[in-house]
Amino acid sequence: MTGDASPVRTVLTRAGRSLRSDLAAPPIREVLADRREQVAFGREPGRSPLTMLRHYAGTTPGKLIMIVAALSTAMLITGWYGSTVLENRTATLRTIVDRAEPLAEASQVLYSSLSIADAAANSAFISGGLESPELRTRYSDSLATASAALMRAAGTSGVPGTDPDADTRAVTADLTTLATTIPVYSGLIETARTNNRLGNPVGSSYLTQASALMQSQILPAAQRLYERRYAAIADPQQALTIPPYGVYAGLLFVALALIGTSRYLARRTRRRFNIGVVLALVAIIGGLVWLLASGLMSVAATSSAKSDGVDPLRQLTEARILTQQARSAETLALIRRGDQTDLERTFATSTQQITSILDDLQSQTSAGSDGPLTTRQIDSVSSALDQWRTSDEKTRSAMDTGDFATARTLTVGSQPSSTASSYAAVDSALVDAITTTRTGFRDDINTAQRVLGFTGTGVLLLTIFATAALVLGLIPRVREYR
Repeated sequence: MTGDASPVRTVLTRAGRSLRSDLAAPPIREVLADRREQVAFGREPGRSPLTMLRHYAGTTPGKLIMIVAALSTAMLITGWYGSTVLENRTATLRTIVDRAEPLAEASQVLYSSLSIADAAANSAFISGGLESPELRTRYSDSLATASAALMRAAGTSGVPGTDPDADTRAVTADLTTLATTIPVYSGLIETARTNNRLGNPVGSSYLTQASALMQSQILPAAQRLYERRYAAIADPQQALTIPPYGVYAGLLFVALALIGTSRYLARRTRRRFNIGVVLALVAIIGGLVWLLASGLMSVAATSSAKSDGVDPLRQLTEARILTQQARSAETLALIRRGDQTDLERTFATSTQQITSILDDLQSQTSAGSDGPLTTRQIDSVSSALDQWRTSDEKTRSAMDTGDFATARTLTVGSQPSSTASSYAAVDSALVDAITTTRTGFRDDINTAQRVLGFTGTGVLLLTIFATAALVLGLIPRVREYR
């Protein structure tokens, strides 16, 4: 068998050689390379893009590209978020100082002017016959001031075109009440004034009806309006006293990520620094320092506006409202000449509340507050209030003995010992304190707005610059692997 097969193999081998005798055999390396290309080409269509991407992500250039994409996205999102938050804060501060605070001031003037007009009308009626020009002028000026304040207070602090919320509807209802009842009140006063001049007893009925309308409808609506206008200042300002921690955290995270990237590049590329990463890190740290400085200064100014402005201003306004209530009760007591228990209680309660407010403000000012309100201004209100109490006691003593002529003189007279002079001194001192506090509040809000300024835009531009620097700094490192 062996001897028979050998010739056959020999023949076949020779036949194969004779068939390929005219062809040159390719080198073995070329054959192997062709086979690898064919195998790779056959497998390539069956390989999923996700698998290829995962394989590429495990390489150094893939990791660098992912770092660039992740950091760029994080920096741009942080810049956009920081710019949005800071611009919203600036817009809120601008709204407070330009719209909300003037509306609250107009509401306070509206209430005070209506109360002064009511007290002046009562005082004019007490004087009997033809009232003095001073009382008539005070009434007319107060009513005109109230009308002008009503028009200013009718403005809106919301966004035009939006659906009104519950507070807006309530404000609209109060404004409607004021707009419709003030003309009715003035008409009743003119009717009472005419009958008083003619000596008709029915004049007191019209005056009582007008005063009841003022006390039951007009002044409560004005007070609710002021409280809502005040809330439009206090509520947003409370949020502005909290630093923007979210922006701080975002910038700090990006800075730490850039430091980690720099260390990663130092290990991979054997280079200590990358100029693009360094510039990006400098920009982010610069934005963080800028935000820390301006943000904390803005928060400090806003906190000062709240503690030394809004809170004392609310207390002083409340004291002035109580002053008008006490004066109305005092003048009505002389007109009615009946049971004085309720009116005496109203006067005593109002003045006692004013004293409590002044004591609170005095303690705050004496504790080292840097606010614009001074102890001298508070002492001025307190001394005038004490004089008013003394004059009121004399007036009520005269009324108890039936000496209404003396009581009338003490109530509407111009001498320093009259309740009219004491009331005017209290009201004037409160107006001075309110004006000073309001000026300090507006100065603090304007300072907070100026300090915050262009911080939002600056942070956004710095993050954009950092993103560009990072991309330009890492592109050469990626190309080194091609």
